[in-house]
Amino acid sequence: MTPTLALLATEHSQAVTPVAATGAASYAWLMILIPLVSAAILLLAGRSSDKWGHLLATCASWCSFIVGAVIVAQLLGVDEAARRMTQTLFTWIPAGDFSVDFGLMVDPLSMTFVILVTFVGSLIHVYAIAYMEHDADRRRFFAYLNIFIAAMLTLVLADSYAVLFVGWEGVGLASYLLIGFWNHVPANAVAAKKAFVMNRVGDMGMLLAMMVMVTNFGSVRFVDVNEGVAGIPVAQATLIGIFLLVAACGKSAQFPLQAWLGDAMAGPTPVSALIHAATMVTAGVYLVVRSGAVYEAAPVAATAVAIIGAITLLFGAIVGSAKDDMKKVLAASTMSQIGYMMLGAGLGPIGWAFAIFHLFTHGFFKALMFLGAGSVMHGMADQVNMRRFGGLRTAMKVTWITFMMGWLAILGVPPFSGFWSKDKIIEAAFAAHTFADSEASWIGWVYGLIALFGAGLTAFYMSRLFFMTFHGKARWTTEAEGAGVHPHESGPLMTIPMIILAVGAVLIGGLMSIGDFFTSWLSPAIGGAVHEEPVLPVVVIQVATLVVVLVGAFIAWRMYGAAEVSKAVPAGNALTEAARADLHQDTVNETLFMAPGLALTAAATAGDRLVIDGIAKGVGAGSARIGKFLGSTQTGFVRSYAGYILGGVVIALAIVLGFRI
Repeated sequence: MTPTLALLATEHSQAVTPVAATGAASYAWLMILIPLVSAAILLLAGRSSDKWGHLLATCASWCSFIVGAVIVAQLLGVDEAARRMTQTLFTWIPAGDFSVDFGLMVDPLSMTFVILVTFVGSLIHVYAIAYMEHDADRRRFFAYLNIFIAAMLTLVLADSYAVLFVGWEGVGLASYLLIGFWNHVPANAVAAKKAFVMNRVGDMGMLLAMMVMVTNFGSVRFVDVNEGVAGIPVAQATLIGIFLLVAACGKSAQFPLQAWLGDAMAGPTPVSALIHAATMVTAGVYLVVRSGAVYEAAPVAATAVAIIGAITLLFGAIVGSAKDDMKKVLAASTMSQIGYMMLGAGLGPIGWAFAIFHLFTHGFFKALMFLGAGSVMHGMADQVNMRRFGGLRTAMKVTWITFMMGWLAILGVPPFSGFWSKDKIIEAAFAAHTFADSEASWIGWVYGLIALFGAGLTAFYMSRLFFMTFHGKARWTTEAEGAGVHPHESGPLMTIPMIILAVGAVLIGGLMSIGDFFTSWLSPAIGGAVHEEPVLPVVVIQVATLVVVLVGAFIAWRMYGAAEVSKAVPAGNALTEAARADLHQDTVNETLFMAPGLALTAAATAGDRLVIDGIAKGVGAGSARIGKFLGSTQTGFVRSYAGYILGGVVIALAIVLGFRI
């Protein structure tokens, strides 16, 4: 039975005050250092580490997980008042009255991310050993994976926005390197550049937010900002919240900075799993929840977060409903699910814990489905077109069963993990209020119905993916040659991580919900739990959600499971064609930003060419002409020089006489 909906309410002035790190927590820096050193060794050792580099990188990631698990055990063994610890490693930026220490914060929120990043990331490492076995640059690939892990751990363990920004840029760099790992294909290099550039737009938001913080607080430490934000003008708090939202939109692929996420599928599939499940796109949700006090003090900014999340969850679901590329459907799914998390985070105290809870469970079943997609590609000659799949359940039983667990989890079918996390965001959405007016229930209806409709779309497009891939009639041919393929199950290094993640997709949500464990665990970081009533009874919301999910899955079964699927892409209506084109997001970006930017660049270039280059070339040409003229006067004849002297004397006398007259 689902526990009564418990929604968080907090006042950060009452949050647990951080204490100095002790015991295992004082070694939290090892979690960052170990994978970072491993990456350095692999990059500096070069080809000499080809035979063992992947093993070193995988061991390094597991070592970080072990350290993290020991620290979590320490936190569970102490009182809540001692579960927030800080550690200053060194003075980083001394600048007069303003200084920034490079410090870490160990608390339930950061350690939740640590466990997700290191455990799921380590399983992806194991999977990648087999997936990248025949790649000549496997060592370099694993070095980049370790950079990714180290950067994400820096981001979530930071005790200030400045240190967080180091990890923030680190995951941006790692994603660029990994998305474009096969950069010998021009499209892959373009995809990596697109992700990098769009994330820089978000980074500007982070920098501007820190500037406003320094102006108002003289500090960028989380503790100082959260404690001081209630005492500054609402307009200033709103600026910080909006700028942080821009940063979150870039990193978490939220509207309108979501265009890079589908192209990020250009990287090897383990990269996709790491970006979408444990790192990168989860960073924006972490940023918003960690900055909860800012959004409490700035209700307009909080509302903007919720609206962006609501738009994105529908945007991603619509796009995912029309794609035939298996990995791009999963990418659209991630965009949509992160939208759910952002919606929860934007709801304020009533949604923060559930946003993080869904992020945690989503990490397991989304990593599972990406690894399942990689397994399908492994057995289907690297194809991703679902119209060339079908009937794979008979040839890839382990992949089919484990993928089914992820599918049921993301649908939110009880008792799978998504039921305990995503459905709680839907319930919280029905309990939302507008700004500070607790009587305005209409906003709960708006958010709740959007979240409910999104659940139906999720059931449709994920069921479409599942049925087109594993059920129906086999359509096993390659697109290029029409030749047959021979699907086969992947080896144990790929299937064992999938099995472990499948167990998590089934059990972890329910286990974390026993006694409201997860919300209680997070309370020292984001506040204690209280009850809040949604506009509909909880049981009605749960039944409605399940009905909508079943309807969406049934429609998908009728269209793609029971009916024959065409190998060719059929013509669709205007919405279908727009969804296939990512709702024309690239066209919009090119029209509104790229084209004016190119025009501005062309104008600046033309001005530079005509003015700056013109002056430089004119001076050079003039000097050459003067030199040529003077050179022509050097004839070598005495009579010519005598004439020059005479002419000069005449001119001089004329000038002198002219002045005297």
